[in-house]
Amino acid sequence: MKNHRYKLVLLAVCLLFAASAFGQHTVVKTNALYCATTTPNLALETKIGRKWTAELSAGYNPFTFSDNKKLRHIAVQPEARYWLCSPYAGHFFGMHLVYSHYNIGGIKLPLGIFKDLRNYRYQGDLGALGFGYGYSWMLPGNHWSIEAEVGVGVGITKYEKYECATCGSKVGNDTKTLFMPTKAAISLVYNIK
Repeated sequence: MKNHRYKLVLLAVCLLFAASAFGQHTVVKTNALYCATTTPNLALETKIGRKWTAELSAGYNPFTFSDNKKLRHIAVQPEARYWLCSPYAGHFFGMHLVYSHYNIGGIKLPLGIFKDLRNYRYQGDLGALGFGYGYSWMLPGNHWSIEAEVGVGVGITKYEKYECATCGSKVGNDTKTLFMPTKAAISLVYNIK
């Protein structure tokens, strides 16, 4: 997992330098919903056209909780956005990719999603393509806004399944294709300009 973390940091630094070099309008943001899962996260978004922006978000969760419950993962999500009015204000549509390396088990997700996670531990990789819709509200002043986005798409995951989160033997491995939520965000945005 450490190797993935270094690649993620390097990618984020490269994106920040590229945005600065082009002198484009750039924002930094964090997704409060993602933080609620104990996952520190950061995103950079830069204007690449009159109505287009590009975003790169990343999150890393290294924690193991009581009873060996875990939602450990590293995730990277690049996204291209088309804004109906102008970048960083109002409605937008996005197309994003998702990559995640994960080790998850012993948890119960809302809405009955992935019910087996309560009794089994899964370790593997996920790649997905998703489409999103969002809206950005400017706050008073020139630098802050709040943004909301939801996305759905198709993912492919290759994983190993274990009997229990603590000590279980490997039950098997599989590759699955799923229709899934790919993004849920309520983000606090800081406009660098």
